[in-house]
Amino acid sequence: MSHIRSTAACVIQQNGRYLMVEEARGGKATVFNQPAGHVEPGEGPLAAIVREVKEETAWQVTLTGYLGLYVFHTPEGVTFHSHGFVATPDTQLNTPIDSDITATHWLTRQEIEALNAAQRLRSPLVLKRIIDASNGHCYPLTVIRE
Repeated sequence: MSHIRSTAACVIQQNGRYLMVEEARGGKATVFNQPAGHVEPGEGPLAAIVREVKEETAWQVTLTGYLGLYVFHTPEGVTFHSHGFVATPDTQLNTPIDSDITATHWLTRQEIEALNAAQRLRSPLVLKRIIDASNGHCYPLTVIRE
């Protein structure tokens, strides 16, 4: 079994707030994350993140940039290669969201920083992606060759 996982996550901002998902984590308190998930066999990161955003938030989005590849090593020895994206929200769809998502929220950066201080973010990458997006650290989507 591979210990490297390919994932994608998306920073979506509107009116000074970020679209976040609240996720159940096996009996523990819920955690907050950007819409994110695994790149499935047969798809690339671009298709994966559009699918994940729709599945987790019922939003259709337009990808506007690539934040880059974030490498994260868990204490359990799993390495994540997480593709970070930036997108604008287009349409809220009337579709069900994944069962492990307990709620979606539009949060300010200050609210997200407070969740980080309370150790309620899914990983350290959540706030890092927001900071990078806020600072304009973004590449054209064409850097991904599929």
